[in-house]
Amino acid sequence: MPFWPSPISTRDVAGSSVRPGWPVAMGGRVWWTEDRPDEGGRTVIVRRAADGTRRDLLPAPWCARTRVHEYGGRPYAVTPDGDVVFANLKDQRLYLLADGGEPRPLTDDGCRYADLLVHDGQVWCVREHHDENGKVTRAVVAIPLDGGEPRVWASGSDFYASPAISPDGRHLAYVCWNHPRMPWDGTELRVVPLTGGPAWTVRGGHSESVLAPSWKDDSRLYLVSDASGWWNLYEIGLHGDGARALHPAEEEFTLPPWQLGGRPYAALPDGRLAVLHGRGDLRLGLLDPGSGTLTDLDLPYTGWNAALAADGPRVVGIGYAATTPRSVVAVDTATGRHQELRPDPAALPDLAYLPVPEAVRIEGDVHGFLYPPHPSAVDGAPPYVIFVHGGPTAHADSALDLEKAFLTSRGIGVLDLNYGGSTGYGRAYRDRLKGQWGVVDVDDAVAAAEWLAARGLADPRRIAIRGSSSGGWTVMAACCRSDVFAGGVSYYGISALAPLAAHTHDFESRYVEWLVGPEDPQVYATREPLALVDQVSCPMLLLQGLDDPVVPPEQSSAFADALAERGVPCTYLAFEGESHGFRRTETRAAALAAELAFYQQIFS
Repeated sequence: MPFWPSPISTRDVAGSSVRPGWPVAMGGRVWWTEDRPDEGGRTVIVRRAADGTRRDLLPAPWCARTRVHEYGGRPYAVTPDGDVVFANLKDQRLYLLADGGEPRPLTDDGCRYADLLVHDGQVWCVREHHDENGKVTRAVVAIPLDGGEPRVWASGSDFYASPAISPDGRHLAYVCWNHPRMPWDGTELRVVPLTGGPAWTVRGGHSESVLAPSWKDDSRLYLVSDASGWWNLYEIGLHGDGARALHPAEEEFTLPPWQLGGRPYAALPDGRLAVLHGRGDLRLGLLDPGSGTLTDLDLPYTGWNAALAADGPRVVGIGYAATTPRSVVAVDTATGRHQELRPDPAALPDLAYLPVPEAVRIEGDVHGFLYPPHPSAVDGAPPYVIFVHGGPTAHADSALDLEKAFLTSRGIGVLDLNYGGSTGYGRAYRDRLKGQWGVVDVDDAVAAAEWLAARGLADPRRIAIRGSSSGGWTVMAACCRSDVFAGGVSYYGISALAPLAAHTHDFESRYVEWLVGPEDPQVYATREPLALVDQVSCPMLLLQGLDDPVVPPEQSSAFADALAERGVPCTYLAFEGESHGFRRTETRAAALAAELAFYQQIFS
């Protein structure tokens, strides 16, 4: 079938992802990062002055990106004087950038740094060290801004996050956890006295995920915990006394910490908290900790990144909607007025071509967002593509996505699936995937395809599935276990479990134990796509970055080779210089063009 002509090109999509992130607000000024595909995927720090002028702080080739946990996170912090401390991608060292000066190194080679906080002339952060034998250790350290050796304040656990200093400077709070848990499984909030003495656990454990601590005052903290089954906000005493939920609700008040440095709430001068909350997408509201009253702000954004910053009564975050790209937004909480400090610079197509998603529930209470094809491009039951997000402990949101508009404007519908295991819907929903990876996610994807067909929304012969990373695993597994799909598209997907566990990075090295179970060849043979490849009959497109440290290229290439041996149509495209998630404009454009050609072939 010929697709409907569209004004949205591959170049429009590939160059549209100038994504802002990690806002900081101080003294009327605002800082944030921008990922720029047209600059080779470089991450720049931008500062907006009080008079509204903007300036890039990092000229090429500097790139502010940390590789802690490989997924990184907040790569910079701002000093009280307005100087910037940042992690440089190439060497992972920390640098101090004074206004108008050149970056000055603060650390030696050999370590990585994330979750930066400046206090009392020092950078407090999570340090990750890789030795010559591949062993990884982490600690919370303080690094003097004027030179000197780092001081270790917390060590011995496998992972750390969220260092926070009490207002009087006497205590350090932080989150830690150990293998085989992930931070959404079980963590501990600990406090160590900076005047000397051992640390103690304030809250958390093996089956409670405690995240994002901050200090209310010298003796009490705020935190997010899923003790109720939902990530809710709590207040708690310094020694774990007097814990209380601030607004108990069957909603999430944060997102999973795949990256370090998230701040899902911010304290205001009047004692209220600016908070993010909801199911799926997170809304911005104002919470009175005393009364528990939560009032949403009337804003044109359906969701926000889990990173807020407060400067007096003004809150700065990254907001989005179906027809609004992720933008740096400042909200005056006293008046409710908002201002976009940095809208996406890319020109958007006619709004008529941007699909507005509908939140849907599929049989078995499976969540998703439905993006129907453009009405003028529909002639009979249209083809559909089911999108499967990565993680798998992550979620699809309703943000504007030109990849989806690229398809819907051409007459191809999209169902963005939040299968069992996704976040945004409580702990019980994400625990559906425990031990069932390759079963629950696949069953939900198949159910979604059958749901589309049964309601006449899609042509049952023209439903494809696509996903990246763990979503690529679901794509491959679904094509192995079901014949409902006309084809599958996998971006840097996982095809085999034992090699993944042996060769992936430390952060996820024990994740398979939770997702499937301890290594058992018999169990693995019933789950992993590479062991079931002889059951695939539909065409497949596999795309892979050759510098991927999370999912090594062998995962995709082995599956492609196995399909070729059986004579199943398969195209394998590998990209030099790309890692886990394509960043370069030319790569993104080439991948999308290949994907469209693939759909043209299988939907004909």
